[in-house]
Amino acid sequence: MVWDDALVSSIYKGFRFPREVISHCVWLYHRFTLSLREIELMMAERGIEVTYETIRTWCAKFGPDYARRLRARAPRSGDKWHLDEVFVHIGGVRKYLWRAVDQHGNVLDILIQSRRDGKAATRFFRKILKHQGRRPRVLVTDKLASYRVAHRTVMSATEHRHNKYLNNRCENSHQPTRQREHAMKGFRTVGSAQRFLAAFSRISPHFRPPRHRMTATDHRAERAARFRVWDQVTEQTFTA
Repeated sequence: MVWDDALVSSIYKGFRFPREVISHCVWLYHRFTLSLREIELMMAERGIEVTYETIRTWCAKFGPDYARRLRARAPRSGDKWHLDEVFVHIGGVRKYLWRAVDQHGNVLDILIQSRRDGKAATRFFRKILKHQGRRPRVLVTDKLASYRVAHRTVMSATEHRHNKYLNNRCENSHQPTRQREHAMKGFRTVGSAQRFLAAFSRISPHFRPPRHRMTATDHRAERAARFRVWDQVTEQTFTA
């Protein structure tokens, strides 16, 4: 993978506002529990007159692209995967958000589905394997029977540990999503929720290093490094 200087900022062609304004608004929306109108107000305080609908358009267009670039630069995922599902209300209807993280807390994939039966679990397993390109050494889930069905169907050779007390890492990973869902007052459609959460699950954790494991000096250095990566993925396009 190489960076192509000829394509610098080409994704912003045709937009009236510069890259710095666009990427900053997308960062605010995906990192903090701010509404689009609150971001509009924050930008107005800086003398930048942009509507919340324009910010919505930026987040929908550039959020997934930024997330894809961050994913391409991410280190190889761990070999121990934690899977969990939690219900979310979309358009007033209960759906299930499936999530997989590795032993380091890095989000591997998410998928919104209407059910949490064996068919739904199998579909999620196959989606993760397609994106990761390899099977884990250990699979950790709660005692939902659907996971056992998917395990037998898709990755029976992988060790499967199923205990409700072993899966706190994945359950904790749902908390930022819950906070964002509350701030957004829920999601309207499955498609919009899937697109937003796929981007959110990559961008938000990028700016959430494990602070409790670091000294203040190490944390500042790590934070600066992550902002440098953010500048790179929002300024340039790359080719494989």
